[in-house]
Amino acid sequence: MKRSTLIILPFAAGISAILSIDSDACTNVIVTRGASTDNSNMISYAADSHWLYGELYFKPQADWKAGDKLRVYDWDSGTYLGLIDQVPHTYKTVGNMNEHQLTIAETTFGGRAGLADPNGIMDYGSLIYITLQRAKTAREAIKIMADLTARYGYYSEGESFSIADKNEAWIMEMVGKGSEKLNGENTRKGSVWVALRIPDGYICAHANQSRIDRFPLNDPENCLYAEDVIDFARSQGWFSGEDSEFSFRDAYCPADFGALRGCEARVWSAFNILSNGWFTYPDSEGNSICKDSHTFLDYAMGYNPDNRMPLWIRPTRKISVKDVANVMRDHYEGTPMDMTTDIGAGGNALPYRWRPMTFEYEGSTYTNERAIATQQTGFWFVGQSRHDYPDVIGGLLWFGTDDAATSYLTPIYTNTNKIPECFREGNGDLLTYSPTSSFWINNRISNACYKMYNQMAPFVRQRIDEFENTQQANIRSTDSLALLAYKKCSDKALKAAKKVSDTYDPMEDTGKHFSPVKKLLTRYSVSTADKIFSEWQKLETTLLVKFIDGNVKAQNPDGSFKHTEASKKIPDGLTQPGYTDFWKEAVVYFHGETVKEPAQ
Repeated sequence: MKRSTLIILPFAAGISAILSIDSDACTNVIVTRGASTDNSNMISYAADSHWLYGELYFKPQADWKAGDKLRVYDWDSGTYLGLIDQVPHTYKTVGNMNEHQLTIAETTFGGRAGLADPNGIMDYGSLIYITLQRAKTAREAIKIMADLTARYGYYSEGESFSIADKNEAWIMEMVGKGSEKLNGENTRKGSVWVALRIPDGYICAHANQSRIDRFPLNDPENCLYAEDVIDFARSQGWFSGEDSEFSFRDAYCPADFGALRGCEARVWSAFNILSNGWFTYPDSEGNSICKDSHTFLDYAMGYNPDNRMPLWIRPTRKISVKDVANVMRDHYEGTPMDMTTDIGAGGNALPYRWRPMTFEYEGSTYTNERAIATQQTGFWFVGQSRHDYPDVIGGLLWFGTDDAATSYLTPIYTNTNKIPECFREGNGDLLTYSPTSSFWINNRISNACYKMYNQMAPFVRQRIDEFENTQQANIRSTDSLALLAYKKCSDKALKAAKKVSDTYDPMEDTGKHFSPVKKLLTRYSVSTADKIFSEWQKLETTLLVKFIDGNVKAQNPDGSFKHTEASKKIPDGLTQPGYTDFWKEAVVYFHGETVKEPAQ
């Protein structure tokens, strides 16, 4: 998602700097299978936009005739961009994953002005979803994305892409070359880009700022790039050194204070959480370096741009899907940027700041922190490409809508045949309320939590954790049943395939032979989503009863409300928690003489 606002932020010492803060900004975390608890590559994504509705996109497999065309619409605005050639066969996609466990996500970094092609047909969103329909592997995806922009032009600003299959995980950064017409044709059509394979056992992240610095020029196993990525920068006067000294981010998206504080700070926080405060990474010579995360805090906060964080780190422990989900719920808690502890959090530690991001006071402009978790999320997910499972079972998309911190992730197998009604495209929109939509029930709950966040959000979070942890066990059971069905189907598929192919691999087959497997996975995905949606509807009622008017009612272990012996209609154990100590201190400081009671 895009970042685009320019503001001035005064430092404590009165120095000001240009600050680019994203009003629509996304965050990705990438975990390689060697760093995960279950040998899966994982990508997380939060689609943070004030204009994006939370729903789960679904495209079934399809075969196409020669000459068929695909109409392309800009994912952000819906603007029609043009026609492209269709391919003979397209794969099933569920959200940002496809049936072969390929996952693609993004964050927008923008880059230098004038590099978007106004006549280009491929925007970044369409590029993702079209590629998912055409590629099986991460390497195939990189080639297809580059080819599509070269052939049809790149309509968008600069993007960082997370791309993973069941074997590899990559970070790819792409920016257009603008428009320079000759005889009505754009001589610059296409994009410049670099893609780096993340070493197995490491994690990476990006959040609306270009992060690829120098890269190896002769290592195609681990690094792919556009032929003119350096030459184009030279032609524009953005680079003049030796090829080996070329930095993609410095050439195409130099970081300012805002890019660090509003974007790189989120990367720092994700690394900090997943590494227990220690960054282990290779230096330019390949030697392993280990530093306290606070070594890079001045960089993350924008004060020392030369103290650059590594592109990836090796975590100090194996990372689970639940770990990644919890990172996406971060508000900088426990750090100098903690959004729950400043005056903006009010009396109930609310970690959100309503837009606009800036405010003016006495001639100066100020901004608020931008954490990983935010209130304007349309949808979010953690995608798992599971190496140890066949494609028909392995792809698992943990999908949620609205605020990550107060919404649950439902596991959806990417070979499901059906999308649950609560996630279905067209079930409501930003201007149309739907009582059967996950997006709307989650918004009802999150907006309720805003009034007493430190009391209500932990209550909701407990329910989230119970559900997500339970699903970890349920997934293992479902996987076991699916593998039994897969074995029966694969034996039949192998016999049939021997008649037509010597290279058939049932691990990659997601076709008709495996219909019983897909029916089983569909039944689990839909029933699980339906059940938690129903429970969330009941949860909203519970929140209303439990926290109405700032009074917190006590509950029994079974969830029923406690009442007095005299009456079942009168609550017992009612508390009035009031406000945080920080808020009390602020009120006394600014208004104490007015509200202070006289000494007796």
